[in-house]
Amino acid sequence: MKKLKVAVVGVGFWGRNHVRVLNELSEVEVAAVCDTDPQRAKDVAEKFGLKSYTDSQEMWRKEEIDAATLCVWSTNLGSEAIKALKAGKHILVEKPMARSAKEARRIISLADKQKRHVAVGFIERFNPAVQHLRKMINDEQIGTLVSATAKRVSRWPERLGDIGVVKDTAIHDIDMMRYIFEENPLAVYANAGSLKHARFEDYVQIMLTFSKGRTAFIEANWLTPYKIRKLTVTGSKAILSLDYITQETSIETEGQTLTPRQEWREPLKLELENFVRSILEGQKPAVSGLDGLRALETAEAALKSANKGTAMRLKA
Repeated sequence: MKKLKVAVVGVGFWGRNHVRVLNELSEVEVAAVCDTDPQRAKDVAEKFGLKSYTDSQEMWRKEEIDAATLCVWSTNLGSEAIKALKAGKHILVEKPMARSAKEARRIISLADKQKRHVAVGFIERFNPAVQHLRKMINDEQIGTLVSATAKRVSRWPERLGDIGVVKDTAIHDIDMMRYIFEENPLAVYANAGSLKHARFEDYVQIMLTFSKGRTAFIEANWLTPYKIRKLTVTGSKAILSLDYITQETSIETEGQTLTPRQEWREPLKLELENFVRSILEGQKPAVSGLDGLRALETAEAALKSANKGTAMRLKA
């Protein structure tokens, strides 16, 4: 079977992980890497036996490439996505997908015009613990879904510098709440600010309201001395909890607490496998450009809510 030729644009910490995992997939031939830092691009290319570039448009002209994963700075994701789509490539663009919802809409429109796939890097969707939790909710093992609470806190990540905690970190949980409740939130209320980092907000608490009186709460910050990545879902018959890092889950009912065991699997590999398979089999990726747009719209509404001190209604 012909292999899918893939390039990675942006080979910092996360982009290098993309190269590593793509190199492990039997259906993929990693063709080239691109980074504005020549030495970084060269180092990664030499390690994996690839060609390196510092200009993605030059790479598109010179290499036969079917698809690309985009791992550049958050505010440059949209422009790189548009360049890749104009060059006829399928893309997986890391979160938050674009600089703004307006730019995200342009990406989706261009992808439709070019008949190319757009996937968005909400990696938590592929966490095996999340898949187990989603199945239990859909099988009504927790009864009626009532609410969900997410905590995503840690120290300031030095790699960041162009967006705040809402679009970089909390947006994962915004997408997760859409995934769990299987709909867009109706409204958002947020409190955010900066305690240590003047350029961007470094903490936020977000409340999302959904239909039937259901509610989600999200806490995210870059202030806590150690990393926590947890999700709790409350139902009328049971409470489900998971740790995104360890992939451990627990189920609490009136009479017992269960901690089922399951095999740990790398979410990034599952995500990239889905992206590759969606192209080869002509299927919609599990996390689409529309998913990215909806999460970004909610993140922007949360920032606006925090600024105005009032709840913001969201479009259906």
